Amino acid sequence: MALGVLNSQEKSSLSGSAFFACNSLQYQEPPPPLRSYLCLTIFSCFCPAYPVNIVALVFSIMSRNSYYQGDYDGSRRLGRSALYVAVASIIIGLLIIAISCIVHFTTMEF
Repeated sequence: MALGVLNSQEKSSLSGSAFFACNSLQYQEPPPPLRSYLCLTIFSCFCPAYPVNIVALVFSIMSRNSYYQGDYDGSRRLGRSALYVAVASIIIGLLIIAISCIVHFTTMEF
């Protein structure tokens, strides 16, 4: 062998120019999937419940920031909060739209 005797735990590149140890590459679990519900919170911003849907958007952005900083539990908790607040915002917005339509069409004079 032209390169010399290789250790059983070391591998070489195809060109044989560099060695690296397998022990230096540690297996790491992939992070859990990101659940920030950003699309849902952006959709909820079109509902007329403005203070509530802005809070949902803030929770969603905080969830993404926590995920990218490595705080997966905090990200999951904030994402769940963003989901609940966004759904509440959509329900409140639909109720506001329904009530305003009912009031508008029942007070019309013919």
